[in-house]
Amino acid sequence: MSISCILVDDEELALEELQFLLNPDPDVDIVAEGRNGVDAIRLVKELRPDLIFLDIQMPGLNGFQVLHELVKENCLPQVIFVTAYDQYAVKAFEVNAVDYILKPVEKLRLEQAVDRAKKNHQSNANVNEKLKNLLEMMEPTISRKSRLLIKKNDRHLMIDSDEIVFASIVDGAVLITTDKDQGETHFRSLEDLQLNLNPQVFWRVHRSFLVNINKIQEVVPWFNRTLLLKMLDNDETEVPVSRSHSRRLKKYLNL
Repeated sequence: MSISCILVDDEELALEELQFLLNPDPDVDIVAEGRNGVDAIRLVKELRPDLIFLDIQMPGLNGFQVLHELVKENCLPQVIFVTAYDQYAVKAFEVNAVDYILKPVEKLRLEQAVDRAKKNHQSNANVNEKLKNLLEMMEPTISRKSRLLIKKNDRHLMIDSDEIVFASIVDGAVLITTDKDQGETHFRSLEDLQLNLNPQVFWRVHRSFLVNINKIQEVVPWFNRTLLLKMLDNDETEVPVSRSHSRRLKKYLNL
């Protein structure tokens, strides 16, 4: 019995390696590949595969956030996590979420995971509840990042998310500013960064700015009923607030 699957990873080489290792198996039908969480959700909804090979750490939606969305859509296939981050392995195995493979992928280990998925498929085993349990256990630890990496000149610095004063788009790059440093991140957009931060603290106030509302020094009325924020970085950067976001901020601040 053939089993249809989708491969999702933001690294091209990882996708190529996985495809190379799976191709010899005549019972595995690779129907599509994706490069991020948005791709994963779209492809699963369109193609309804039996199995998805899913990376955990990806820009924007991570693997667990993808599963959250698929649970909501009631179209969750069997899942095999393929990732370099082994801190999630114990939890994954505790709930028996189909399987968990560490990078670099070993051929024998992959074969074992696929065999398990085939048996579950043939017996119509329902793994959805186990996967939902996994999501509930892992949500507090993986849904939001507590630390991030920024690149400053030739150095790579780790910062706590609560150190962020604001993030901005400069020449197409996402820059993070703290009260001491400023550096470029690996996130491709402010939307990607925002998905990995606490939405109660980090607000998108402009198409080019994401701010930590706990790091606002002064709120200044500006033209056309908008606002200007003076931030708590060394330069006391002034961040414009768009008209629509000004209404939301005024309501929050009771202005």
